[in-house]
Amino acid sequence: MGKLKIKTGDTVRVIAGDHKGSEGKVLTVFNDKNKAIVEGVNMIKKHMKPSAQNPQGGIVEKEAAIQVSNLSLLTSKGEITRVGYRTEDGKKVRYAKKSNEVI
Repeated sequence: MGKLKIKTGDTVRVIAGDHKGSEGKVLTVFNDKNKAIVEGVNMIKKHMKPSAQNPQGGIVEKEAAIQVSNLSLLTSKGEITRVGYRTEDGKKVRYAKKSNEVI
């Protein structure tokens, strides 16, 4: 499937789909599925059975995974950008193609 250019902790904006325009921090990335979970985006209601961790049970709202192709990285100024790679001081670094800054 290849390497994803979005990592945990990145700030991203949704550029396509039902949640287009919303922004958040990436909580988890699933490389094998090409999906990511973004804080506060793609919320679903999950019916939880009572358990030791959740003795009450009931309906819990949580984030669902969203396709990485629908996400775009944000620069420090808050604009969307594509991600590139280059070598600096013998280290491979990610950089924002729009502003040329190292992420």
